[in-house]
Order: sequence, then C-alpha cells, then structure tokens
Amino acid sequence: MTTTQTWPRPRGLLLDAMGTLIGLRTSVGRTYAAVAAEHGIEVAAEAIDRAFPGVLRQAPALAFPGLEGDSLLQAERRWWAERIDAVLGAAGAAVAPAALHDALFDRFADPSLWHVYADVPSVLRRWHGAGLRLAVVSNFDRRLQPLLEGLGLADLFRAVVVSSSAGAAKPSPRPFQAALEAMDLPPSQAWHIGDSPEDRAGARAAGVRCLLVQRP
Repeated sequence: MTTTQTWPRPRGLLLDAMGTLIGLRTSVGRTYAAVAAEHGIEVAAEAIDRAFPGVLRQAPALAFPGLEGDSLLQAERRWWAERIDAVLGAAGAAVAPAALHDALFDRFADPSLWHVYADVPSVLRRWHGAGLRLAVVSNFDRRLQPLLEGLGLADLFRAVVVSSSAGAAKPSPRPFQAALEAMDLPPSQAWHIGDSPEDRAGARAAGVRCLLVQRP
C-alpha cells in the first residue's frame, strides 16, 4: 500500500525569476557578440554560449552584505565585469574595455531583451486574485525590479528579493527569509517555485516547501 502526502494550502508563494517567470528572447552569446562588435571586438556567439554556464558556476555569490545605494550598484557592475572578462577570455576574445562592461550590464537591463513565459501572467493573476501573497526570490541584482516593471509583472508582488542586496544567494536560506518577512508569513505557510537545485536546497534550508518547474 502506498500513501501520498498532501501539502496544506499555502498563504504565500515565493517564485524564482530567470527560467521560472522570465527568460531571454535570444541567447546570451548573441547579445554579447553583438554588443562586443560595437566596441571593436569580434567573438563568436556560440563560443560565448559554451563558456557562459561554466563561468557562472565558478563565480562567487552575487551578494554584497552591508552595501546599498551607489556602493551596491558599483559592486554589481564589478561582479558582472569580472564575469564578462572571464567569458570573453574563455571564448578567445580580446580583453574587454570598461565601456563594454557597462554596455552589456545596461543592455541586459532592457525589458525588450526578455520575455515572460506564456503561462505566467494568467497563473500569477489567478493566484493574486485568490489572495495569495506573492514574492520573487532571485539570484540576481537590482536590475530585476525595473525589468519586472517593464514586463508588466511587478504590481503582483509584495516583494522582489535579489541576492545582491539580500547579502546572500540561494542555496542560502537568507533570501527566502527576507521574502517571508516582507510577506509577514512563517515558512510553513509558503511554497517556493523555482527551476534549479539551488532553489530546492535554499527553500529546504528556510523550511519552505519547494516545487520545481522544467522548461525547455
């Protein structure tokens, strides 16, 4: 005889952003190659796409405890500048000038580069309309809030917690705890929806049930 466990209905949902709610319209490599060409650097988009995941896996957490305001923004830009240099180096390209670092950082802040997955708007609005408290928990930086605004989703969330300003990145429980505090909910009354092992591990560490989605 087998039994199944039924989870109690949540009062709030924590949601990952990249790969769960939103994605890029074109590959990272194509955008890097196009912007690099504007700065006189030739690099193959395919080489960037091969290098990028490994560079991110080896990177330190995108998290800066104790920083805020302009200091936090500069730390975010430096973090991404180091990743850009590493990716271009792995792809066999020339060293990037500071202007290319800034151009790529700003380019990925443009909502037109991103899309909302087709199933997301109706589901979020149904949950919101049913009275569920919603928040985003993402290993990203402060560009996420204006991105969600530009994509028409920001008004649905009580909080958007990003690792850079939370001072810790998933799988740490701290971003989840910050979101729960913003929603005024205990862990037992929230679920997390994400797409990565870090989502599962971080939610578990925070005492939150986790569901993983798998997108193509």
